[in-house]
Amino acid sequence: MSVLVYTENWDGKFKKLSFELVSYASKVAEMLNTTATALSIGNVDTAELAKLGNYGVNKIINATGEGLDVLDNQTYTRVIADFATKEQASVVILSNNNTGKALAPRLSVKLKAGIGAGVNVLPVSLKPFIVYKRSYSGNAFAHLQINTDVKIITLAQNSFELIEKNSGAAMENSSVQVDKSGIRTQVKDLQKQTGKILLTDADIVVSGGRGMKSPDNWGPLVELADLLGAATACSRPVSDEGWRGHEEHTGQTGKIIAPNLYIALGISGATQHLAGISSSKYIVAINTDKDAPIFEAAQYGIVGDAQKILPKLVEAVKEIKGR
Repeated sequence: MSVLVYTENWDGKFKKLSFELVSYASKVAEMLNTTATALSIGNVDTAELAKLGNYGVNKIINATGEGLDVLDNQTYTRVIADFATKEQASVVILSNNNTGKALAPRLSVKLKAGIGAGVNVLPVSLKPFIVYKRSYSGNAFAHLQINTDVKIITLAQNSFELIEKNSGAAMENSSVQVDKSGIRTQVKDLQKQTGKILLTDADIVVSGGRGMKSPDNWGPLVELADLLGAATACSRPVSDEGWRGHEEHTGQTGKIIAPNLYIALGISGATQHLAGISSSKYIVAINTDKDAPIFEAAQYGIVGDAQKILPKLVEAVKEIKGR
């Protein structure tokens, strides 16, 4: 019996998300009095793989092979399931991002395993196995009991702290034979966004809503984001009006994000919007309506006009940074 955690990489590099998963998996393994194994798929150099060992896993498996350079859900499901069986994993852990959401249901069928999706904390009980998660777009919490022999957990991003613990992880390189006839995904063209921070990768996000009143008023918001090293975002009405691009739209029908800090300027906080940002570690809301729903989700709030407060925020940050 062991815990297997799939650690996604981006162009051969791991992000904070991967280290959160490893930290979480290591603590689950401690609870179960067993070992934790990190699985990486694709070409990742040894030095990068070794970083996973700083967060408590006992073994790191580097699975490589022709056909694994592009994420194909069916192929990756087979690879993860095979290693889960080989490692006798009783718990398989993935991120609750787009990749995890695509792989977990397939793994569930292949391993005959129950899923706890979007889990926020460590299991609250082992016998029975119960996990704790948000539900109803973050407006409620649920205890979910998983009764199958193998359990699958997808961990909500930014919900578990990094715990550094070097357990002297063993490194295992494994060459995987892939049936290329079963690969359905092909990348024909790759265009990468440059010159700005990706919204889904950002630790800080500065976001605007209809309270910004006009697309001409976005200058100070962008300036604040630049000063903080943040990404910019917006609510759906703003993108629908064409004030900002749809790639900046956060919410249930846009991008689901989980930054350390989310600054909401002139956003009332409709349920659909809150569903996309509720996993943020800290939410700061600025709105003229003291009864706006955004204040219920925010840790810090200012009742006031974002147009008047935003320039003062910019000046305060400049002063702190000595600019």
